[in-house]
Amino acid sequence: MYNKDIKAYRRILMLFLLLCTITASVGQKIWTLEDCINWALTNNLDIKNQVLTVETNKKQLLQSALSMLPDLNASGTNTWNFGQTIDLYTNTFATTTVRSDNFYIATSMTLFNGFTKLNTVKQNRINILASNYDLDVLRNNISLAVAGYYLDILLNAELLEVARAQITVTQDQVSRIGKRVEAGSSAKGDLLNIQAEAATEELAVVSAENILNISSLSLQQLIDLPVAKDFVIEKPALKSVEAPKELFTPDQMFAYAVMNRPEIKAAELRVKSYEKNLAIARGSISPTLSVGASWGTGYSGASKEINPNLPPDTTYYPVGYTQTTHEIVMAPYVNYPYRVKSFSDQISSNDYKSLGFNLRIPIFNGWQGRTAIAQAKIQRDKAEVNLDIQKRDLLKSIEQAYADAVASLKKYNSSVIQVEAQQESFKYTQEKFDVGMLTSFDFNNSKKDLIKSQSDLLQAKYDFIFKTTILNFYMGKPISINQ
Repeated sequence: MYNKDIKAYRRILMLFLLLCTITASVGQKIWTLEDCINWALTNNLDIKNQVLTVETNKKQLLQSALSMLPDLNASGTNTWNFGQTIDLYTNTFATTTVRSDNFYIATSMTLFNGFTKLNTVKQNRINILASNYDLDVLRNNISLAVAGYYLDILLNAELLEVARAQITVTQDQVSRIGKRVEAGSSAKGDLLNIQAEAATEELAVVSAENILNISSLSLQQLIDLPVAKDFVIEKPALKSVEAPKELFTPDQMFAYAVMNRPEIKAAELRVKSYEKNLAIARGSISPTLSVGASWGTGYSGASKEINPNLPPDTTYYPVGYTQTTHEIVMAPYVNYPYRVKSFSDQISSNDYKSLGFNLRIPIFNGWQGRTAIAQAKIQRDKAEVNLDIQKRDLLKSIEQAYADAVASLKKYNSSVIQVEAQQESFKYTQEKFDVGMLTSFDFNNSKKDLIKSQSDLLQAKYDFIFKTTILNFYMGKPISINQ
């Protein structure tokens, strides 16, 4: 009874583990090439950094455009003066503690400065377009790299299958030779040789598994995906390895690419940007005309007025005598009470305005302007050289990819014939080996030749697919490895 319970529990546990495995496999995401590219374009840190560069250039454009508007600044002060000082609004000496307030608003605008500000706006607008093309270049490069790493995984997976298939064949031979040795129809040396070959092929399988795992890790790192052991890519039906129906020459591809590739457009825009930079440098030695206006007012504790709310204090003092009676003649002296003018009255009565034009003509400033112009010319010339370099590199890349594709197609066609021949040769060799007409050494050599021809075929296949993908991409077609 106890043993039956143990067996029942084991069956339940095995069923549970099987269900978990099935659930995990059903829920596991299969990554297509498009999924990998989209993930990389969304999460790659280099792309995010370039996006921030574009945003920075947009802010610079906004700032340069706003700098063409008039500026407006306001200021206010509150001051306590102690001791003898000249009051700003009464223009008299004040010997007591006096509080004063000043308020000021000023505006100015550049009317002409050699179109420096206008050219700066144009340059910043060009820089935004160039940085957007730089972003496209980065996206293209990462997309192509993802496609290359993706194909590496597919290639390494097929090479692993080849290695596993060969070890299966070898293990079958080990079993057969072992029986023949026991029967005395084969030498033990043949068994030892085939066993050594099996061990070597087992090591090759382990090596192929490691290479496959590393290629999977490399793709995950490239697209900035958290590394996971259960990362699985789709095995699509790959495009056929054959000459394209629509065949373009490298010159035709270059003629199209040079008009549409973002790296060329970015380099062309930088030439224009440095031309605007040269115009800005030239504007620095031109006269500058600006206009300015201001309004100000203030308050002073020393500014006073007669207080109408208090009666004046009248006193009399002698000023002379009458001629006949010699009576003292008294004259009145009225002493009016004063108060500090109210804040609102002073603000309205103390205001002052100004309007003026300023003309600045640079005559000599240590040759800075001329040096800036010379440096701007050098930068423009360097941008033109860089444009030529970009075109040269693009042509070289197209020519190299075209030559590689042609060579891969030739190698593939030759490898197909070679694999077919090696398969027939190995079949014949295996038949002779099975009946003892060949040694294990000859058998192993024939099998190695077959494995090498199969490996060459796979490498030529994937190399052709990748190179034609690059050529199609240069022609403006989306990245695709499917049929």
